[in-house]
Amino acid sequence: MSTAQLDLTTDPTQRQHNEAPARGGKYLTFRLDDVEYGLEILKVREINGLTGITAVPRMPEYITGVINLRGKVIPVIDLRLKFGMIRGEHTEQTCVIVVDVGQDVGIMVDTVSEVLDIADGAIEPAPAMGATVDTSFILGMGKINEQVKILLDIERVVDVAELRQIADHVDPGAPART
Repeated sequence: MSTAQLDLTTDPTQRQHNEAPARGGKYLTFRLDDVEYGLEILKVREINGLTGITAVPRMPEYITGVINLRGKVIPVIDLRLKFGMIRGEHTEQTCVIVVDVGQDVGIMVDTVSEVLDIADGAIEPAPAMGATVDTSFILGMGKINEQVKILLDIERVVDVAELRQIADHVDPGAPART
C-alpha cells in the first residue's frame, strides 16, 4: 500500500471524517433531454410504461398524478418538472421508474438507458456551484469513458415528507388539472 493511501491519523473519529463514503456500485441510468442521470439500482423496484396515470387535483405541477400498482396507489413525479426543465413530449420510451424512498414513488423519465457498474474511483463529488445552488441531491458525478453521468440521491430528490404534506392538503372536490 502506498503512503498516499494510508491514513495515519490516530484519532478514529478524525479518520472517519477524512474518508469519503464509498459510492461505487450498480446504477440504473436514464435520460432527461440530453443529460444522463443515474440512481442506485437497489432503490429501483421496477420500470413501467407510461400508462394509467390518474391526475390528482391541486397538486404541484411536477406531480403528474398517481398509478395503481398491484392495488397500491403510488404518486408519480415528472422529474423534468421537478428539476425545473420544460415539460417533455411523451413518447413510447417515456417511462416511470418506481423507486423505494421509504415508500414507493414513481419518477417519470424520458428514457431508461442501462445498468452500469461504476467503480468508486470513477465517481467525483458534485462540483461546487456556490451557496445559492443546492446540489445536495447529487451523490456524485460518474465518469464513464468520456461521458459524465449525474448520480442522484433519490431520497433527496423525492422528499417523502413533502409528498405527505401535499397529500394532507388536497381538496378532493377541486377540479383536475389538464
